[in-house]
Amino acid sequence: MTFVLLCAALAAAVGIAFVMLGQTRPVSNRQSPDRGMHFLFRDCDLQHASPDGAALMSGAYGETDWHALRAMLAPRFPNLPDDEGLRTLDTTTIAAIDPLDRGVVHLAREDEIIRVAVTETDASEAPTAHTIRSLQSENSILRLAADEAPYPIWMVNETEHVIWCNHTYEALANTHGVASIDTDDSLFPLDTLKRARNGSVRAKLKTAGDDVNHWYDVTAITSGAQTVCHAVDINAVIQAEVAQRNFVQTLAKTFAQLSIGLAIFDRNRQLALFNPAIVDLTSLPVEFLSARPDLSTFFDRLRDNRVMPEPKNYTSWRQEISNVIAAATHGSYQETWTLDTGHTYRVSGRPHPDGAVAFLIEDITAEIALTRNFRAELELGQSVMDTIDDAIVVFSAAGVLTFCNSAYRSLWKLDPDNSFADVTIADSLKAWQSQCQPDPDWSDMRDFVMKLGEREHWNTTVLHSELGPHRVDLTPIVSGATVVRFNALAGPRIKEGALASV
Repeated sequence: MTFVLLCAALAAAVGIAFVMLGQTRPVSNRQSPDRGMHFLFRDCDLQHASPDGAALMSGAYGETDWHALRAMLAPRFPNLPDDEGLRTLDTTTIAAIDPLDRGVVHLAREDEIIRVAVTETDASEAPTAHTIRSLQSENSILRLAADEAPYPIWMVNETEHVIWCNHTYEALANTHGVASIDTDDSLFPLDTLKRARNGSVRAKLKTAGDDVNHWYDVTAITSGAQTVCHAVDINAVIQAEVAQRNFVQTLAKTFAQLSIGLAIFDRNRQLALFNPAIVDLTSLPVEFLSARPDLSTFFDRLRDNRVMPEPKNYTSWRQEISNVIAAATHGSYQETWTLDTGHTYRVSGRPHPDGAVAFLIEDITAEIALTRNFRAELELGQSVMDTIDDAIVVFSAAGVLTFCNSAYRSLWKLDPDNSFADVTIADSLKAWQSQCQPDPDWSDMRDFVMKLGEREHWNTTVLHSELGPHRVDLTPIVSGATVVRFNALAGPRIKEGALASV
């Protein structure tokens, strides 16, 4: 009886065990939870990982646990959702990007838990398979990036043989008539590669069949026994430098013909450019200027050569130079230097791009002398006209008063030189009529002065209210101007002309 009961109890236990095993959830792809890479996430936080999964996560880093795992799986599975996508994920399966890679990632949501399983073809070697597949995917990406790079990349070994190159290098080699990529038919000279190990160097190539130079910036990086070389096309840079050099040479030739002295100082206030005129005007030695002195030294030497006014107080000399530099930087410096030698220089300071400053020195001695002579002649002519007793005034073709003598100022009690605005014939007629008796000839005078074309001398007589009759002579002169002359008469008013001759 005891034996029967024992057998019944054993049978019941086995039945219960089979029932429990039937209710257990099967593992995806029939992998044991402890074999392969399995992860349990709550939100983006890792709650549990299988030993293989924990081994993978040991070298992962990220802002969140899911971000770290996603970075580790990205070479094979770049389409994994981000943190926000994981929070709203339901259930999905993502295949590897490489068609030959049969690995998949299963993501299944169970309430607040997300189960992640990486399934490999050989489940018993999941970590090793994933590592190999990741390396293969990464290698494919790197090879694609290197082969499709728009500039030549190649690798040489310790014997300077080319052991690998990308498509751009091969195309460039074919363009330049190099059939193979071995050392004998090297695209770039080996001495260039040796110099490139110490930094980038410029190298030129000539296309087969022409003499056009193509320039490249070559860089070589040595790692162990191999050296990786890069060549960047810098034809545009070379052309820009040649254009800049030609432009500077053109400017230099232009500046060399100028009679105005030019000195340009760079942002560091060092002399960067000067023309021959600066040597002639300042008597500074070419050797001194070629040594690129700074602005203070330049002005000090000008003072020593007596090419600028001697400062009254040498203590404030440096401050004055600083003020000159500051004014030139803002484009407001302009002075006239009168030298002991009798010469007169006009000195201007102008700002240039990139913080540079240009000083222009112009010899205006002849201009000043001409101005002084002209002013002296005007003063002489004024003095001569002031000795004449008759009142004389000159109007331009536009009817603007340009000259009068002292007798005119005394007769009409006017001083046109103190007027802020131009005095016209209309203004003058108002002043004349206010001091004379009414006469229709006043309007005729205005018409005569303003008339264009040929005119004949004309005169009339007006009666001054206090000084009596005056004869008025209107005489046309050069450039359409008119001289009006007032001459006092004795006795009654007498008419001596008519407007018919106008």
